Amino acid sequence: MAYLTDRKRAMGLGSAKSGTEHFWSMKVSSVALLILVPLFVFTFGAALGGTYEEILAYYRRPTPAIIAALTLAVGFKHFNDGCQTLIEDYVHGTAQKITIILMTCLSYGAAAVGIFAIAKLAL
Repeated sequence: MAYLTDRKRAMGLGSAKSGTEHFWSMKVSSVALLILVPLFVFTFGAALGGTYEEILAYYRRPTPAIIAALTLAVGFKHFNDGCQTLIEDYVHGTAQKITIILMTCLSYGAAAVGIFAIAKLAL
């Protein structure tokens, strides 16, 4: 019968390497979204129901365009980090690596399309 301490059982298993960084990234993006989402709802709600020309004029102002772009960028980064955590917990091996790469491409691609659309409206 082996009498092992908790430390001895954990030795050699290695660390997660980026756990603290990932934790703080999620916390910072969560707080940023707590501020950005209500701002986005109020700015987007003001433009709802307008004609195409009114929407163009509204998003040519810097404040609504910046709030919408920041909300998309931070939201998709938060989505990416959350999905990565989920995948790391439940998918293993080569499938894990492929799924993380695909999810990262999807989230950054969607963020780029959204920010491009806002830039096209604003410029």
